[in-house]
Amino acid sequence: MPLPAAELFEDHLIVWNATEARELYAEGYYGKPVGVSKPKQDGFEAPLVLDPLEGLFLLEKQKIVVKDSNGRNLSTKMFQRQMAKLSKGFELDYLVYRDLREKKKVVLSGIKFGCDFAVYDNGPGIDHAPFLVSVKKTDDLVSSTEIVRAGRLATTVRKRFILAVPNKNSCKIRYLMFDWFKA
Repeated sequence: MPLPAAELFEDHLIVWNATEARELYAEGYYGKPVGVSKPKQDGFEAPLVLDPLEGLFLLEKQKIVVKDSNGRNLSTKMFQRQMAKLSKGFELDYLVYRDLREKKKVVLSGIKFGCDFAVYDNGPGIDHAPFLVSVKKTDDLVSSTEIVRAGRLATTVRKRFILAVPNKNSCKIRYLMFDWFKA
């Protein structure tokens, strides 16, 4: 049985086949169905738009094939190189994304919370994301104002704030979770 095909358009992938789209979404809340604001796992008939991080993870796990605009299959390395050119922090973000997915977490964009990822134990519509994750390089300086701002936001939306600091050489990630308490 052939793998679902995801077609590369600039910096996103589209799975045109609605059946394949539903299966990928149901497998781990991958992607966003086009025109569906709150999709049910089996309740949409639409193409699926995958973020490059999701696409690379699914490609590595041999769950999809990625095709360029000429219909040629892209290898994992080719796709990763192409995405790294388009997005400055792609490689580090991917290390964290992959680590969290391999820990059986559902990882979605955290842009609406001002961070890199919203992380669920089970998935949207089943539970709320208990964690907000920001990815930082090992040599990034993080100001106390930035930590307080992120912590206040996370507390307001009842989530835990985590800094993820991946080491590109060892591929290990250090997670620093902030917990707020009242004195």
